[in-house]
Amino acid sequence: MTWYTLLVLAVAVERLAELVVARRNAAWTRARDGVEHGRGHYPAMVVLHTGLLAGCLLEPLLADRPFLPALGWPALALVLLAQALRWWCITTLGPYWNTRVIVVPGARLVGDGPYRLLRHPNYVAVVVEGAALPLVHSAWITATVFTLADAVLLTVRVRCENAALTRAVPA
Repeated sequence: MTWYTLLVLAVAVERLAELVVARRNAAWTRARDGVEHGRGHYPAMVVLHTGLLAGCLLEPLLADRPFLPALGWPALALVLLAQALRWWCITTLGPYWNTRVIVVPGARLVGDGPYRLLRHPNYVAVVVEGAALPLVHSAWITATVFTLADAVLLTVRVRCENAALTRAVPA
């Protein structure tokens, strides 16, 4: 459980690093007349992702979940791949990347990196990490609850993002 706790804490630190980048990028986009969309769902997203990290730590302790190597090691590999994809997205979008939906009117869509392959590759990373991180230490209830709640949230989020991009980005 010690190594798993360190993993979850490392993911929490990574999330804090994302927030630092997001805050810097938000200032950059707002200085270019960026418009924020979907403020209403952002607090729910923060609560959900904080709950994921808490559940990852609490469920194995409270339900006495073991580390199962046949599940844990592949799940860890998926967590690491999700982190790599997430940071590929962040570096590809540069100052346009954010945890919020902030769009600079008239900017062109980024079509490089993982965006050559998918419209929303960052959400692939979110889905994979949300399922895999709890499963590293057999926290299947956390994985299930997060995945279901995240599916609802991502439906709202992707619709919001698509609408914002459609209105603001030239064809």
